Amino acid sequence: MLRALLTPRWLGALLLSALFAVAAYHLGHWQYGKHVAKVERNERISAHFGAAPVPVGSVLTSSPVPIAQEWTHVSATGTYGQAKLVARGRPLDKQVGYEVLAPFRLASGATVLIDRGWIPLGDKGAAEVPAYAAPPPGEVTLTGWVRQGEKARHSSATAGTIASINLPEAAQKFGTPLLGGYVQLEADTPAATAGDALVPQPLGKPDRSLGPHQAYAYQWWTSMPLGFILMFFGLRREAAEGRAERGAGEAPSGAGAGAARTPAPKPPRPKKTRIWDEEDA
Repeated sequence: MLRALLTPRWLGALLLSALFAVAAYHLGHWQYGKHVAKVERNERISAHFGAAPVPVGSVLTSSPVPIAQEWTHVSATGTYGQAKLVARGRPLDKQVGYEVLAPFRLASGATVLIDRGWIPLGDKGAAEVPAYAAPPPGEVTLTGWVRQGEKARHSSATAGTIASINLPEAAQKFGTPLLGGYVQLEADTPAATAGDALVPQPLGKPDRSLGPHQAYAYQWWTSMPLGFILMFFGLRREAAEGRAERGAGEAPSGAGAGAARTPAPKPPRPKKTRIWDEEDA
């Protein structure tokens, strides 16, 4: 088996097996990293979601909010701006719609982005944003949870929409700088009035499912030796076939060491009977 392993064909198989093992190792770590990130997210939610709200200014600054502060329960007092903007393609309860965004000016003069909630698609689908209730006028006190801004998704959009809750893009749409995180609204006082327009629905509790990432990580790690196992069985089968071929060429027991197996004599071919031979008979 070792001699066969040194042939170019099996050396190539050995290289592929090693590359697969390395790839499976890193893919397993990638999946396990996703699992760990979700575990840490759940720990943040447990620590912050139900806690007493703190002033939003103690958490959000002009710099991006650190991940450790996400889901911090905050309160704020200020006034809503009148600019309209929605994030499109946002799911809720297995439906796709919009999340309504609004600038909220604090007493300090800073502006924070508020995610007011979700509205469904209108009768015209994604071609036109349905009418939704404006935020309450005058001074408003609200509570909510701090969220990190999302990565930009540079894609064409309907007027008044944005592809993701990306803070620089939202700031450009609103024409004013925003703090380094946004607030997912829990409630505001006074609340928005409905009229004939849609009132944004609260987004509810965050998803705390861990997903299959840990199982995928273990699957990748346990598959690391698969290539070497297949090689072992292939080499063993090849060696067994080689022994069988050598055994078939050896002399039977009792024959000389150099004697070769004598082939059995062929049976005589039957003599053909010609027509004239039958007539002579």
